[in-house]
Amino acid sequence: MRNLLLPLFAVTLFVTCRAVKIQDCGSKAGSFSKVEVTNCNMDAPPCILKRNSNVTISIEFTPDIECNDVTAVVHGDLLGVQVPFPISNPNACQSPGVDCPIQPQTTYSYTATLPVLKSYPKVKVNVKWELQNAKKDDIVCVIIPAKIE
Repeated sequence: MRNLLLPLFAVTLFVTCRAVKIQDCGSKAGSFSKVEVTNCNMDAPPCILKRNSNVTISIEFTPDIECNDVTAVVHGDLLGVQVPFPISNPNACQSPGVDCPIQPQTTYSYTATLPVLKSYPKVKVNVKWELQNAKKDDIVCVIIPAKIE
C-alpha cells in the first residue's frame, strides 16, 4: 500500500506546484513585481483567454529612469511569429495607476484591457506585453503563457 501512495503523492505534488510562470522578456529600464490577469488562475497554467471577451491585465512595475512617454505594445507569439494584439489605448500614461512623467524607483500600477476577438484561433500563445519609452526601449517586458479558447 505504501508503495502505491508514494507515486500518487509525487503526481499530486507535481500538479499542485505548477503555476503560471510570468517571464521577464528583456526589461531594460525597470522591473516588475506583480502581474495579474482577470480570470486567470495563476496556480494552473496557462491563462485561459476566452474568445469574444475582454481580459484586463495589471502590471506593477518600478522604472529605473525618468520617462515622459510610456507606450504599451502587445504581441502574441505563435510558433515564433509575433502577431500584434490591438489594445484600445496604447498610451500607458493614461492608465489610472501611471502618472507621467514616471520617476525612477517609484512603483506604478499599469492596467489595460485586451479584447480577445472571436476571430482568434483556439491556440496556445505566449502573450508578450511591453511598456516602452519614446525610444522604443522596454522599460518592462513580460511574457504570459496563455491559451485562447
